[in-house]
Amino acid sequence: MGTTRIVIDTNVLVSAFGWAGKPKQVFDQVLDGRFELIISQKQLAEIKRVITYPRLKFTADEQMRFLDILTMTACVVETHNDINIIKDDPSDNTLLEAAVEHKATHVISGDQHLLKLKEFRGIRIIKPDEFLRRQPV
Repeated sequence: MGTTRIVIDTNVLVSAFGWAGKPKQVFDQVLDGRFELIISQKQLAEIKRVITYPRLKFTADEQMRFLDILTMTACVVETHNDINIIKDDPSDNTLLEAAVEHKATHVISGDQHLLKLKEFRGIRIIKPDEFLRRQPV
């Protein structure tokens, strides 16, 4: 696994799983071992719930495959500290908790509640396309 740790928001992970584009390119770099993906148990529970949304149209087999890939690829962690900086969408705080406790360099998200922070305790919060632009080829 890569030595640089990153946290990828659920919205980006689900996009990477279902469609081509920048989120998939970021996740492909995780699969290639360029980065270590940190996922908290709380986020994993959210992912399990989100991928069952009917509007996403993932089959049960696709859902299971995605979860298998995630759990084999990511470092699934427990978080022990509560961060309560994002009031408009408190579930976003779980990403910050994992990033801080497990020393991630970036949180990659498309969520405006997170993106407006830009940085939290030295951790960059950026969109997938910006993350890709910053990576050496």
